[in-house]
Amino acid sequence: MELILKKDVENLGFKDDVVTVRNGYGRNFLIPQGHAILATISAKKVLAENLKQRAYKEKKIIDDAQKVADQLKDVEIKISAKAGSGNKLFGSVSNADLSEAIQKEANLSINKKYISILGGNVKVAGPYEATIRLHREVIVNFPFEVIAEAK
Repeated sequence: MELILKKDVENLGFKDDVVTVRNGYGRNFLIPQGHAILATISAKKVLAENLKQRAYKEKKIIDDAQKVADQLKDVEIKISAKAGSGNKLFGSVSNADLSEAIQKEANLSINKKYISILGGNVKVAGPYEATIRLHREVIVNFPFEVIAEAK
């Protein structure tokens, strides 16, 4: 089943993408939830016209996202957390913690849902890398470090 996404759907696509999904997923979830519409010939023509009109606005948004990406490259984040033996953390460091640290350090507001830490939550001190999606075309690999607090 071919659908046009009306919203960003994680692990499927972004808004205004034409995707092919299984019939049940499209008919029972995506369409009733308002995440997608059927990709008919007329709907594809309307989508093409809308994308053409939006191209100029999109360029400015991409430029702004690129500026934020350039600012992120200069930022070095070290998150301290309480740790036990073997640098194993009490609790974990999540994408929300990284978002707060970026807010404090670089004064950049990045929503936690656009940050994904490779391997999930951090449970051991050390260097890590996160992927920050600022725009569908601007994705930044962001290195950070989790350090164990002195006891």
